[in-house]
Amino acid sequence: MRTPLRAALLGIAVTLTGYALFATWLGLHASGYLDARDRATARTTGVVVEDGIGDDLDIRVRWTDSAGDTHVQRFGIYDTDRYARGEHFPVAYDPTADDPRGFPADPSETAAEDDLLVPVFGGAAVALLLTLVWLWRGLRFRLLARRPARPMTARVRTGSRRAAWRSPRATWLHLTGPQGQGRFQRVMWHPALHDAPPGIPVSVHGTDRHAVTVLADGTRLVPVGRLRDHPPSGVLFDDDTARTDLRDAFVLPPDAPVRPVPPWREAGTTTALATALGLTLGLVMTGPTLTGTVAFVLACTSLALSVWLLSGPQP
Repeated sequence: MRTPLRAALLGIAVTLTGYALFATWLGLHASGYLDARDRATARTTGVVVEDGIGDDLDIRVRWTDSAGDTHVQRFGIYDTDRYARGEHFPVAYDPTADDPRGFPADPSETAAEDDLLVPVFGGAAVALLLTLVWLWRGLRFRLLARRPARPMTARVRTGSRRAAWRSPRATWLHLTGPQGQGRFQRVMWHPALHDAPPGIPVSVHGTDRHAVTVLADGTRLVPVGRLRDHPPSGVLFDDDTARTDLRDAFVLPPDAPVRPVPPWREAGTTTALATALGLTLGLVMTGPTLTGTVAFVLACTSLALSVWLLSGPQP
């Protein structure tokens, strides 16, 4: 992640790639389900032996095929009041299959099909929203950069938000105007900020709420959020003199080498946590099914990485 443009392209690529994998995975299973249902040309009537199963109030039906074999199968349905225990349930199946799978013969009962198709459209809405956020950030950046400038000085600071877990390290500018008023602005990291001395001259273009900061060499920094009149609450800056964490307990000699944190470590941690969340949600929401679990993992991972890149992490 060397420049904001590359970060934006990476964020859009992660969003679109993650959604493509997610949609392809569910689309293939939906296609297989629809093909199997189309081959289910035989009809029979089963009996509901159990209802109200799980959070979706599924039913369990006992039905017999033309060969005289009895099957007990769980069905997802929408009309839970109609198919209570002891009620008849129409079943369609493939008469040529050795172990036929039953499908609801009622065309209005499409719960299993919708469970595969609806998330594809929901994922498309999320992917479109994230892509539009990137495009809006770029458009607003260009519009603000055209506004009149006011001279200020900037001090580059790096900090992370204190919470139950530490958020990604981000780049902040402490802006000071001619009258000494201070403002804070979060920006996407740029190589021009590396080893920047304190009090560098900058020009600030925009309004009192949203602005683009331009360095003396013409480098325009992409803002992440609004201008703030006060230091961001809950953010611990690396150059704070007063520490409240365990780093107070470790004092390094002035000439001790400091090994920087690799930029891929936070991305790897984000991916691992999102994968664990996806596995948990998949098991809780869909049970021990490969289709649902993989779908949740793909959705959570791509969403977490996209949001992490949108936050403008410090590489």
